[in-house]
Amino acid sequence: MEVAIIDYEAGNVQSVLYALQRLGVTATVTDEATLLQSADKVIFPGVGHAGAAMQSLRQKGLDTIIKNLKQPVLGICVGMQLLCRYSEEDDTEGLGIIDAAVKKFAPLEGLKVPQMGWNTITDLQGPLFTDIPKDTYVYYVHSYYVELGSHTAAQTLYGVPYSAALQQGNFYGVQFHTEKSAAAGQQILQNFLNI
Repeated sequence: MEVAIIDYEAGNVQSVLYALQRLGVTATVTDEATLLQSADKVIFPGVGHAGAAMQSLRQKGLDTIIKNLKQPVLGICVGMQLLCRYSEEDDTEGLGIIDAAVKKFAPLEGLKVPQMGWNTITDLQGPLFTDIPKDTYVYYVHSYYVELGSHTAAQTLYGVPYSAALQQGNFYGVQFHTEKSAAAGQQILQNFLNI
């Protein structure tokens, strides 16, 4: 199986590579269209600011390539948020693959922003969550969230309920970091590879 990780200078690439290696999978980190288009699976990681990340994607011509990928694609954290239409972070227009808006957490008493640490996922739907029990803990680091909608494949509550995971056709996204979510994260990555 050929797995490609999108290289756009905004990804948490090394820890994703290690997580895949633990599953016995060697991935290629690339920004080359032909390699991304021919891969069996594509992972779209992300750490940092949405605006800078989208700018990098556009400069490399990756925005158009990603939208036209036909194989399963997994967006992680900012990678998931960029699959959406719009982000309040840096007033950023996203890829528009998923018709959803990314909002900034409002400061709520007793809750720190960014959300950093372990939280549960509920209302699990779709192949990413095979053999994942309800209320499983996964690891988050983020200040922005995607609202609930028809695209929501899992939920988390942090002041407000929001989309912990998304699915639209062959595009999947998780707000949490699979590569930092211990056994549950490994299982979700394996489930993605099995799609």
